[in-house]
Amino acid sequence: VQLQASGGGLVQAGGSLKLSCVYSAGDVHLYALAWFRQAPGKGREFVGIISMGRGNSGLGDAVKDRFTITKDIVEKTMYLHMSSLKPEDSGIYYCAATSGTIPSFAAEAFDHWGQGTLVTVSS
Repeated sequence: VQLQASGGGLVQAGGSLKLSCVYSAGDVHLYALAWFRQAPGKGREFVGIISMGRGNSGLGDAVKDRFTITKDIVEKTMYLHMSSLKPEDSGIYYCAATSGTIPSFAAEAFDHWGQGTLVTVSS
Protein backbone atom coordinates (compact mmCIF):
# COMPACT_ATOMS: atom_id res chain seq x y z
CA VAL A 1 0.00 0.00 0.00
CA GLN A 2 1.33 3.39 -0.95
CA LEU A 3 0.00 6.71 0.21
CA GLN A 4 1.25 10.05 -1.11
CA ALA A 5 0.09 13.25 0.60
CA SER A 6 0.50 16.68 -0.95
CA GLY A 7 -0.95 20.15 -0.94
CA GLY A 8 0.54 21.60 2.21
CA GLY A 9 1.88 25.11 2.38
CA LEU A 10 1.78 28.45 4.13
CA VAL A 11 -1.60 30.10 4.59
CA GLN A 12 -2.90 32.98 6.68
CA ALA A 13 -5.31 32.42 9.52
CA GLY A 14 -8.85 32.30 8.22
CA GLY A 15 -7.73 30.93 4.89
CA SER A 16 -8.36 27.62 3.17
CA LEU A 17 -6.26 24.79 1.87
CA LYS A 18 -6.93 21.44 0.22
CA LEU A 19 -4.73 18.43 0.86
CA SER A 20 -4.63 15.39 -1.39
CA CYS A 21 -3.65 11.81 -0.68
CA VAL A 22 -3.14 9.52 -3.66
CA TYR A 23 -3.38 5.87 -2.71
CA SER A 24 -2.55 2.59 -4.35
CA ALA A 25 -3.24 -0.72 -2.72
CA GLY A 26 -2.67 -3.41 -5.33
CA ASP A 27 -4.46 -6.52 -4.14
CA VAL A 28 -4.85 -5.20 -0.61
CA HIS A 29 -8.41 -4.34 0.34
CA LEU A 30 -8.64 -1.01 2.11
CA TYR A 31 -11.40 -0.45 4.62
CA ALA A 32 -10.89 3.23 5.37
CA LEU A 33 -8.58 6.18 4.81
CA ALA A 34 -7.76 8.81 7.39
CA TRP A 35 -5.93 12.04 8.05
CA PHE A 36 -3.76 12.69 11.08
CA ARG A 37 -1.65 15.66 11.99
CA GLN A 38 1.32 16.21 14.22
CA ALA A 39 2.46 19.50 15.67
CA PRO A 40 6.04 19.92 16.89
CA GLY A 41 6.59 18.12 20.17
CA LYS A 42 3.17 16.47 20.13
CA GLY A 43 1.78 13.10 19.16
CA ARG A 44 -0.26 12.34 16.08
CA GLU A 45 -3.78 13.70 16.33
CA PHE A 46 -6.74 12.18 14.54
CA VAL A 47 -8.26 14.62 12.04
CA GLY A 48 -10.80 12.57 10.11
CA ILE A 49 -11.68 9.32 8.41
CA ILE A 50 -13.64 8.16 5.37
CA SER A 51 -14.73 4.64 4.56
CA MET A 52 -13.89 3.08 1.22
CA GLY A 53 -17.32 1.54 0.88
CA ARG A 54 -20.14 3.96 1.46
CA GLY A 55 -17.89 6.94 1.93
CA ASN A 56 -19.11 7.57 5.44
CA SER A 57 -16.87 10.13 7.07
CA GLY A 58 -16.14 11.49 10.49
CA LEU A 59 -14.02 14.33 11.81
CA GLY A 60 -12.26 15.08 15.05
CA ASP A 61 -13.83 17.58 17.42
CA ALA A 62 -11.16 20.20 16.80
CA VAL A 63 -11.93 20.41 13.08
CA LYS A 64 -15.44 19.07 12.51
CA ASP A 65 -17.00 22.46 11.82
CA ARG A 66 -14.24 23.59 9.47
CA PHE A 67 -12.86 20.59 7.59
CA THR A 68 -14.43 18.03 5.28
CA ILE A 69 -13.12 14.78 3.82
CA THR A 70 -13.96 13.49 0.38
CA LYS A 71 -12.58 10.84 -1.93
CA ASP A 72 -12.50 10.14 -5.63
CA ILE A 73 -12.40 6.42 -6.31
CA VAL A 74 -11.56 6.86 -9.98
CA GLU A 75 -8.61 9.12 -9.20
CA LYS A 76 -7.76 7.02 -6.11
CA THR A 77 -7.40 10.19 -4.14
CA MET A 78 -8.63 11.33 -0.75
CA TYR A 79 -8.98 15.02 -0.02
CA LEU A 80 -9.00 17.13 3.11
CA HIS A 81 -10.76 20.42 2.57
CA MET A 82 -9.68 22.83 5.27
CA SER A 83 -11.26 26.23 5.86
CA SER A 84 -11.21 28.89 8.57
CA LEU A 85 -7.72 27.76 9.37
CA LYS A 86 -6.16 28.64 12.71
CA PRO A 87 -2.51 28.74 13.77
CA GLU A 88 -3.16 25.68 15.92
CA ASP A 89 -3.97 23.74 12.75
CA SER A 90 -0.29 23.95 11.81
CA GLY A 91 1.63 20.71 11.63
CA ILE A 92 2.56 17.82 9.42
CA TYR A 93 -0.51 16.17 7.96
CA TYR A 94 -0.34 12.45 7.26
CA CYS A 95 -2.70 10.17 5.41
CA ALA A 96 -3.20 6.67 6.70
CA ALA A 97 -5.15 3.57 5.75
CA THR A 98 -6.52 0.51 7.43
CA SER A 99 -7.24 -2.87 5.87
CA GLY A 100 -9.95 -3.77 8.34
CA THR A 101 -12.24 -2.47 11.01
CA ILE A 102 -10.50 -0.65 13.83
CA PRO A 103 -11.30 -0.41 17.55
CA SER A 104 -10.50 3.30 17.77
CA PHE A 105 -9.14 6.24 15.83
CA ALA A 106 -5.77 6.01 17.52
CA ALA A 107 -2.80 6.19 15.18
CA GLU A 108 -1.71 2.71 16.27
CA ALA A 109 -4.87 1.25 14.74
CA PHE A 110 -3.84 2.14 11.19
CA ASP A 111 -1.70 -0.23 9.15
CA HIS A 112 -0.38 1.99 6.45
CA TRP A 113 1.07 5.49 6.40
CA GLY A 114 2.24 7.96 3.83
CA GLN A 115 4.81 10.68 4.21
CA GLY A 116 3.47 13.94 5.57
CA THR A 117 2.81 17.31 4.06
CA LEU A 118 3.52 20.45 6.08
CA VAL A 119 0.79 22.97 6.78
CA THR A 120 1.71 26.29 8.36
CA VAL A 121 -0.97 28.76 9.36
CA SER A 122 0.29 32.22 10.16
CA SER A 123 -1.52 34.51 12.57
